[in-house]
Amino acid sequence: MSALQSLIATGTRLYLDSVDPKEIGQALEDGAVGATSNPVIIGGIIAAGGFDDDIKRLADEGKDDSEIAWALCDKLVADAQERFLPIWESTGGEAGWVSFELDPLLEDTVDSIPEADRTARYIELGKKYAAGHKNRMIKVPGTPGGIAALEELAAAGVTLNITLLFSDDQYRAARDAVWKGAKKRASLEGFKSVYSIFISRIDVYTSKNVDLSPEAQGKVGLLNAKRIWRENCDFWAGKKIPLAQEMIFASTGAKLEGDPPEKYVAALAGSDIQTNPPSTNDALRKMDKTFTRTVDQLPPQPVQDEIDEKVDAAAMHEALMEEGLRKFAEPQKDLIKLIADKRAELA
Repeated sequence: MSALQSLIATGTRLYLDSVDPKEIGQALEDGAVGATSNPVIIGGIIAAGGFDDDIKRLADEGKDDSEIAWALCDKLVADAQERFLPIWESTGGEAGWVSFELDPLLEDTVDSIPEADRTARYIELGKKYAAGHKNRMIKVPGTPGGIAALEELAAAGVTLNITLLFSDDQYRAARDAVWKGAKKRASLEGFKSVYSIFISRIDVYTSKNVDLSPEAQGKVGLLNAKRIWRENCDFWAGKKIPLAQEMIFASTGAKLEGDPPEKYVAALAGSDIQTNPPSTNDALRKMDKTFTRTVDQLPPQPVQDEIDEKVDAAAMHEALMEEGLRKFAEPQKDLIKLIADKRAELA
């Protein structure tokens, strides 16, 4: 049994953090049961020249750079959906999902728009890009504008992936809004939601900003994720919903010096979804390692106590959201510029 097969055997659902057609075949062989997308991923595929003909055709049809970018995103995600559709069908909608990220420029901190307008656009775009798709999740950020859109989207039957989550209060606000909307549906058959908690970015932040002991440093992101995972399990238990409402453990690539590539993968094995970048899966594929269930194992109590005492959760959340929003919007700007450069190159 390979390391990836061992991970899946613990109960983890493996998702690929890419919709690159070249990566999906290997991911399916590895046992992945879903995928996620974002502008960085889309931009990398386009930069490699795989869509030159599409860009030229769309430009000839009079589409501007932004319209071309969204047409290509839609196509790449739809193509990935086709690859994972048999899994969605065989699991009754429990797995086989591919996430489509809504316009990150709605959260642009440089050229901002009123929050009410932002929420209205999330609702409009969420319904638009979900329409007609069986196994597409709509990815909405856990910002005030995004969270305010969740109730209406969930009530309308949109399957949601709430992303850019760093804290328990953020998760709770998103979850409660989704559940409030879901209860307005005629039926909970087919209701599915996932909550993407970012992990390694937290440990990068604490390594630079919080004086922790060696035993606690590098454990903050994991403790945060495991506590929220437990709360999510407890909240949905007994609600008699056919499909699982799951956490996605995101930002699982090791970022601190000396950390092994499997650090977060190993520490979160056993339940819910891990969305791993291709580089992480490549490293795991080469390992001779057996994973066991660890998702419900917390650090020793003294480590938890130290983290709770020394980490200012509110300040950390504020800093990570500010950084996250920059990382959210800038890749979309880069993608649109890439389209413009490609158009000029192909003209």
